[in-house]
Amino acid sequence: MSEHNQGSRIRGSGRRRKPPAKGRRVMTVVAWSTAALVVVGGAGLGYLYVRLDGNIQSVDINAQLGKDRPEDVDNGSMDILVLGSDSRSGDNAAYGKDEGGARSDTAMVVHVYEGHKKASVVSIPRDTLVDRPQCTDAKGGKVRGEHRAMFNTAYEVGGPACAVKTVEAMSGIRMDHYIEVDFTGFKKLIDKLGGVEITTTRAIKDSKSHLDLAPGTHTLDGEQSLGLVRTRKSVGDGSDLGRIQLQQAFMKAFVDQVKSVGVFSNPKTLYDLADTATKAITPDSELDSVNELIGFAKGLSGLGADDVHMITLPVEYDPRDPNRVVPLEAQSQQVWKALKADRPIPASVTRDAATGKAEGLVK
Repeated sequence: MSEHNQGSRIRGSGRRRKPPAKGRRVMTVVAWSTAALVVVGGAGLGYLYVRLDGNIQSVDINAQLGKDRPEDVDNGSMDILVLGSDSRSGDNAAYGKDEGGARSDTAMVVHVYEGHKKASVVSIPRDTLVDRPQCTDAKGGKVRGEHRAMFNTAYEVGGPACAVKTVEAMSGIRMDHYIEVDFTGFKKLIDKLGGVEITTTRAIKDSKSHLDLAPGTHTLDGEQSLGLVRTRKSVGDGSDLGRIQLQQAFMKAFVDQVKSVGVFSNPKTLYDLADTATKAITPDSELDSVNELIGFAKGLSGLGADDVHMITLPVEYDPRDPNRVVPLEAQSQQVWKALKADRPIPASVTRDAATGKAEGLVK
């Protein structure tokens, strides 16, 4: 997704591969698991490397993105758009139906600071009203721009390239990589990990998400984990903002779990996890092999949950439609300017923003 390699950034070789079959997506912790496989690769696992490589299906969106993009800033940082898609196909259909086709149910801009020891994650609510730019879809067709479009329609009308173009138009930041995660793959990954431990401070019950948790500590399996990150109406003010707060808390618990269960010292567990993860991922075409993911992962391996600062893009409820949100312009621009300059996001940016009222519900 970049025009040239920079030594200070984490890059793939740029090899191209055919577009993926529908329904395969990602998460960066997947790459950590794959990288760890190399550490134990000398213990008779060399042939498994080839097998994992065959799992990966990438998407090449460079041509669709074109030349009209933000400047590629060479400051040692890296920006990744991570999407969780809401295709509702196959196993995903069990979690409810949405109007229309595939949509990006979860969107995060991950900014890895120079030195790759710290990161900031900015979640973009799917109901955010944005000016969606004109873009090119996977078949080369032109997709018209739209004023006050819901953010998640970018993926629906034009796929990954339109999602990237929309984020770049909002932020003024060039995305170095695109990574996508499928809900079904996410569930299987949690089960291979043996579950994720969380603590709920209040009861969470949502029949649509197949979730019924009493206050206390729980080890969630894949089904429950998926329910937790999908639930909306039963937490906080019932908005997507509350769901994002749960997702952010869960992701921190997930990263801690990967690092604490001894995955990296158990070759079989490591392979099972990496096999599941690589089947679930759709990275951009610069990360389309295990070897390229390893290089990418090595640059992220020092990040722990405490090294990642998570916020939601500062928004307010739309005065014309309370079911939608709009960015708080001044605060949102502060967020993007800080990341573009590779600086920490000021704490003040979220002071007057809508929150979803679910903070502290999951720890």
